[in-house]
Amino acid sequence: MDRPAKSGEAQTVLGPVAASALGVTMVHEHLLIDLTCLFTEPADGSERDLARQPVGLSNLSWIRRFWNSNLDNLRLDDEAVMIEEAMQYRRQGGATVVEVSNIGLGRDPEGIRRIARATGLHVVMGSGCYVAPSHPPDMDSRTVEQIEEEIVRDITVGVGDTGIRAGIIGELGCSWPITANERKVLQAGARAQRRTGAPLSIHIGRHEDSPLEIMACLREAGADLGRTIMSHMDRIWPPLDKLKTLARAGCGIGLDTFGQETWMYPFGGADRLSDAQRVDLIKILVAEGFDRQVLVSHDVGYKHRLSSYGGSGLAHVLSTVIPYVMRRKGVEDERINQFLVTNPARYIAFA
Repeated sequence: MDRPAKSGEAQTVLGPVAASALGVTMVHEHLLIDLTCLFTEPADGSERDLARQPVGLSNLSWIRRFWNSNLDNLRLDDEAVMIEEAMQYRRQGGATVVEVSNIGLGRDPEGIRRIARATGLHVVMGSGCYVAPSHPPDMDSRTVEQIEEEIVRDITVGVGDTGIRAGIIGELGCSWPITANERKVLQAGARAQRRTGAPLSIHIGRHEDSPLEIMACLREAGADLGRTIMSHMDRIWPPLDKLKTLARAGCGIGLDTFGQETWMYPFGGADRLSDAQRVDLIKILVAEGFDRQVLVSHDVGYKHRLSSYGGSGLAHVLSTVIPYVMRRKGVEDERINQFLVTNPARYIAFA
């Protein structure tokens, strides 16, 4: 249907869909992405050749330790591979993917639409800008109003001349501490949300105070926090009082790095939750009365995360986490349906 989404609908790359029809939804994924803005040359000169090799069995162990130091690992650009990855998710019962690759991440509207058509999945596409290293060269001179207009056009008209509309504002990228240009993007995103009714998705900085700083900026700019997803909360696991502050404001709590179980984190620290600990955090949120805010996903954005390259893939929550972790830890099916179906539908629907 050649029209923007209305209230109560999600906007997919193939047109509006009733939020009630979205089914099982992963709220933070990447089907096509270019993360080379994060490339880090290996510090050890003897490993420089590894940076430019294709991902394979011979270098996979090294890449799992140094995600951002291999250029091939930083790109998901093979549509055939990604169609198969997405089909594994669909065969497990998945129905919707929120694809949050946006400006700075190699967003490919036509490629995403081809994947949606090939798989039969509902795919929601992102808008806005990622973290500062990925920003356009003229970002310093861009105004909040100019960024806002670009987001609004993506949602109401379509990206560029493709006519393919974005359905979520995000993932809006934030560093720690937040940069001036990232703050402009947040302000523009909040203003665009007010004008379009679109949902917001935020890539938080790597510090326990980052989500509250972001929330304050969004609130000041007039964002609807009840339709704002704070992504990657399981990456920082802030103290409970800070989590409760976010949840009480209505923010969605994105526990969206399921399958990232590693002792080596390439962003200044090695402490990462296991999937079992992520489920423990979900249980804490439920016990505190914030079950309506829980959202789960994988944030697959690197080749080594794909099942085709030895990773857990896009079907991991459905094929492994639910039967072998959630149910083992006593999470009821009613709750699981809430995390995968009911909550995403509420946060992704247009107001």
